[in-house]
Amino acid sequence: MTVRAYQLVDTAPGSDVSALIDALSAIDGTKRVDAITGPHDVICTVQVDELANLASYQTQVHNVSGVTRTMTCVVLQG
Repeated sequence: MTVRAYQLVDTAPGSDVSALIDALSAIDGTKRVDAITGPHDVICTVQVDELANLASYQTQVHNVSGVTRTMTCVVLQG
């Protein structure tokens, strides 16, 4: 079962957004990464094979230097 999600990412002040985008793009399961305005700094479009892989994805995102917090929104229908 394919799982799609949006990973909203907050970053540390002064973070190099281009470097963050490159690092997040390199994580397996990332389909797209965009810098955004609003309460979050970056949004990742994610697709993984199963829900357990989403937890692994989240761990990898948190290991990226400059990431301070994330919020995951799993797609239920679309």
